[in-house]
Amino acid sequence: MRLGIFMGFSILEIMGDSRTVIKKCQTTDFDRSIIGALIRDIHSKKIHFQETGFHFIPKAKNTYAHILTKEALKKGEGHYLLGGVSGYVRRALEKRRPRLPD
Repeated sequence: MRLGIFMGFSILEIMGDSRTVIKKCQTTDFDRSIIGALIRDIHSKKIHFQETGFHFIPKAKNTYAHILTKEALKKGEGHYLLGGVSGYVRRALEKRRPRLPD
């Protein structure tokens, strides 16, 4: 969300593979769970956008983001994809691509 605010986006669509988090982001009910503070922070940032959407996407359909997150956590990096696909994501996706028999 911070990147969207920084770049001046008016519409923000967020997709995630945690159904619980997405549902909590979609509701305006006060959240008392462990992640409640994070959910409240997300809700407080929604005012910066004309429209926000939170959508569940299964991990199997979210391969690119999953690889990016996993590698960034391993390396202790934070990435914002401006200008292309990271090399390690491209290589990981190529490894997963089905090969044609010789």
